[in-house]
Amino acid sequence: MKLNPLRLGCALSILFGLSCFCVGIGNLIWNRYGIAFLKVMESIYPGYTFGRWGFWGVLVVALYAALDGFIIGLVIAWLYNICKCEKKEKA
Repeated sequence: MKLNPLRLGCALSILFGLSCFCVGIGNLIWNRYGIAFLKVMESIYPGYTFGRWGFWGVLVVALYAALDGFIIGLVIAWLYNICKCEKKEKA
Protein backbone atom coordinates (compact mmCIF):
# COMPACT_ATOMS: atom_id res chain seq x y z
CA MET A 1 0.00 0.00 0.00
CA LYS A 2 1.37 3.38 -1.01
CA LEU A 3 0.70 6.57 0.87
CA ASN A 4 -0.78 9.54 -0.94
CA PRO A 5 1.64 12.41 -0.27
CA LEU A 6 -0.93 15.16 -0.77
CA ARG A 7 -3.42 13.60 1.62
CA LEU A 8 -0.82 13.02 4.32
CA GLY A 9 0.49 16.55 3.78
CA CYS A 10 -3.01 18.00 4.17
CA ALA A 11 -3.70 15.91 7.26
CA LEU A 12 -0.50 16.98 9.00
CA SER A 13 -1.01 20.55 7.86
CA ILE A 14 -4.40 20.65 9.54
CA LEU A 15 -3.08 18.93 12.67
CA PHE A 16 -0.05 21.22 13.10
CA GLY A 17 -1.91 24.40 12.17
CA LEU A 18 -4.86 23.73 14.45
CA SER A 19 -2.67 22.76 17.37
CA CYS A 20 -0.70 26.02 17.17
CA PHE A 21 -3.88 28.01 16.59
CA CYS A 22 -5.65 26.47 19.58
CA VAL A 23 -2.69 26.97 21.90
CA GLY A 24 -2.31 30.56 20.70
CA ILE A 25 -5.99 31.34 21.25
CA GLY A 26 -5.81 29.64 24.64
CA ASN A 27 -2.92 31.91 25.53
CA LEU A 28 -4.88 34.99 24.49
CA ILE A 29 -7.74 33.93 26.78
CA TRP A 30 -5.63 32.64 29.70
CA ASN A 31 -2.30 34.49 29.85
CA ARG A 32 -0.27 31.65 31.34
CA TYR A 33 -1.50 28.90 28.99
CA GLY A 34 1.03 27.34 26.59
CA ILE A 35 3.82 29.82 27.18
CA ALA A 36 6.63 27.26 26.82
CA PHE A 37 5.11 25.85 23.61
CA LEU A 38 4.70 29.31 22.07
CA LYS A 39 8.26 30.28 22.99
CA VAL A 40 9.50 27.17 21.18
CA MET A 41 7.41 28.18 18.15
CA GLU A 42 8.99 31.64 18.36
CA SER A 43 12.44 30.07 18.16
CA ILE A 44 11.46 27.94 15.15
CA TYR A 45 9.49 30.39 12.99
CA PRO A 46 11.08 33.67 11.89
CA GLY A 47 8.78 36.65 12.04
CA TYR A 48 6.67 35.31 14.90
CA THR A 49 7.17 37.07 18.21
CA PHE A 50 5.36 35.60 21.20
CA GLY A 51 2.92 38.03 22.75
CA ARG A 52 3.57 40.94 20.41
CA TRP A 53 0.85 40.83 17.73
CA GLY A 54 -2.04 39.28 19.58
CA PHE A 55 -4.49 37.49 17.27
CA TRP A 56 -2.43 38.27 14.14
CA GLY A 57 0.56 36.57 15.75
CA VAL A 58 -1.57 33.50 16.37
CA LEU A 59 -2.53 33.45 12.69
CA VAL A 60 1.11 33.81 11.64
CA VAL A 61 2.28 30.89 13.78
CA ALA A 62 -0.68 28.76 12.66
CA LEU A 63 0.12 29.40 8.99
CA TYR A 64 3.81 28.62 9.54
CA ALA A 65 2.86 25.40 11.32
CA ALA A 66 0.40 24.44 8.59
CA LEU A 67 3.06 24.94 5.92
CA ASP A 68 5.57 22.89 7.91
CA GLY A 69 3.01 20.14 8.46
CA PHE A 70 2.29 19.96 4.74
CA ILE A 71 5.97 19.72 3.82
CA ILE A 72 6.64 17.13 6.52
CA GLY A 73 3.68 15.06 5.32
CA LEU A 74 4.95 15.15 1.74
CA VAL A 75 8.44 14.07 2.78
CA ILE A 76 7.23 11.28 5.08
CA ALA A 77 4.92 9.83 2.41
CA TRP A 78 7.63 10.11 -0.24
CA LEU A 79 10.20 8.33 1.94
CA TYR A 80 7.67 5.68 2.95
CA ASN A 81 6.78 4.98 -0.67
CA ILE A 82 10.44 4.74 -1.67
CA CYS A 83 11.24 2.32 1.17
CA LYS A 84 8.12 0.28 0.46
CA CYS A 85 9.02 -0.07 -3.25
CA GLU A 86 12.61 -1.10 -2.48
CA LYS A 87 11.41 -3.72 -0.02
CA LYS A 88 9.00 -5.12 -2.61
CA GLU A 89 11.71 -5.36 -5.28
CA LYS A 90 14.06 -7.25 -2.95
CA ALA A 91 11.41 -9.79 -1.94
